[in-house]
Amino acid sequence: MVLCAALSFCAEAQRATAVTTGVPASANSSKISLDTNETLFSLLAAMNACGYDADLANSNPLRTQIRQEIAQTAATSQDAARARTGFCRFYKDHQNVDPARDLAQFVSLGIFLSPPPTFQPTVQEADLPPDAAYVLGTVPVLQNFYQAFNLRDLWKKHQADYEALVDRLHDPVSQMILKTDLYLKLQMSGYMGRRFTVLVEPLAAPRDTNARNYGEDYFLVVSLPTHGEMKLDQIRHTYLHYVLDPYALKRATALKRLEPLLLTVATAPMDESFKTDIGLLVNESLIRAIEARTLAVTGKDAETVRLQAAKAAVNEGFILTRYFYEALQKFEKDPAGLKDSYSDWLFQIDADKEKKLAQQVNFSKEAAPELLRATKAQQVQLLDLAEQRLASRDIPGAQKLAHQALDEKNEDPARALFILAKAASLSGDMDGARTYFERTLEIAREPRVVAWSHIYLGRIFDLREDREAALAQYHAALAFGAASPEIKTAADRGISQPYEPPASRPKNPN
Repeated sequence: MVLCAALSFCAEAQRATAVTTGVPASANSSKISLDTNETLFSLLAAMNACGYDADLANSNPLRTQIRQEIAQTAATSQDAARARTGFCRFYKDHQNVDPARDLAQFVSLGIFLSPPPTFQPTVQEADLPPDAAYVLGTVPVLQNFYQAFNLRDLWKKHQADYEALVDRLHDPVSQMILKTDLYLKLQMSGYMGRRFTVLVEPLAAPRDTNARNYGEDYFLVVSLPTHGEMKLDQIRHTYLHYVLDPYALKRATALKRLEPLLLTVATAPMDESFKTDIGLLVNESLIRAIEARTLAVTGKDAETVRLQAAKAAVNEGFILTRYFYEALQKFEKDPAGLKDSYSDWLFQIDADKEKKLAQQVNFSKEAAPELLRATKAQQVQLLDLAEQRLASRDIPGAQKLAHQALDEKNEDPARALFILAKAASLSGDMDGARTYFERTLEIAREPRVVAWSHIYLGRIFDLREDREAALAQYHAALAFGAASPEIKTAADRGISQPYEPPASRPKNPN
């Protein structure tokens, strides 16, 4: 089910979009989807049968009903009882003392499993998030549980109930996304190649909302309580990450100068990830500022309440919240949107001033747990960031990130070695460059990386006046990269005449 999350997805809103943006409504695409997931249903059904009782009293009545139906099946079927015992044994052995984290590890796994009845991982085991890998052994016992309890029929029986919960969320979430987009002056169209999916699962504890970021895909698993407010603030928090995270990834150089600020938050109570990644710290500070500025409060004390929310975020360690809060006050009166303002905000941060202010903060003893957890899939960005550092001639920064990628073994090692080879070349270390290019060729499979490694090696041999070895490398490059005009041109040029670096540069094969 696709959510009518922006102006472009309701008939009435489509007309408004065409009028206000001048873009035909049909050209827009969804930013967010609301959906259900049978795999998560199956995992949560089995967990509920094995003692997962978190926040049961506040859960939707559907959770109790499904639990009762599963218990009845176990009482009348020996196969079902044995299957439950098998799953429960695994569940108890891997149970976390924190119910929220207990749920989180199975949510992480569920998003990487194929639909039932196979429940096979959709990625290599090495690429699974650590918490998902920890419970991967649940697959065979979940397969048995699914078959023995005939969960397919139970799922079909309650699909209409699930869809009703999705419908209940539809309008509130649609309005929340629309208001957020209008506040940030964002385009109403979606983001090609990126997903933000809200999965509704009433078998989960209503108090626990799980958000996951896998590369460019964002998932949020929510449960609706019997009474009380829907957790729209948590959905919006994840949506703001979905919107803002790409901005930070594209501005690595601008963020690098702010890295000394990380030293000032070493003792803050927030999650450790914010203390080691300036992009995460900056964006979370901006998100907290947006949340403070848009608090639904009125009256003469409204501004005081908003400022208190910003101060609370600073006290948790998000030291740039007050800066962004003041920037947003100006932003609200300016016609420029987020796309044009984000870079200016980063540029205008006075790092020395913010460092001094941060040193005066008395950090809180505790911080609210971060809703969104990134997995190893996002770490693919390490090498993207390394290449950005290399492009900006930050050779030590590029080398550090490439070595980190090799150490963590989460990314393509050939690409990491290729970056290290280019970094060595740019720094004038021809022996190091040759070694890294040769190591790249030992393991690389991507034609582009193989071809360019041969070309760079050919240039190194030319610089050392070993023409025969250079020609062999250029011809090898053609064998792998002839389909690329750029590679073919570089290789043909190397074959026609020995390589000579531009006179304005130190000798290197780039």
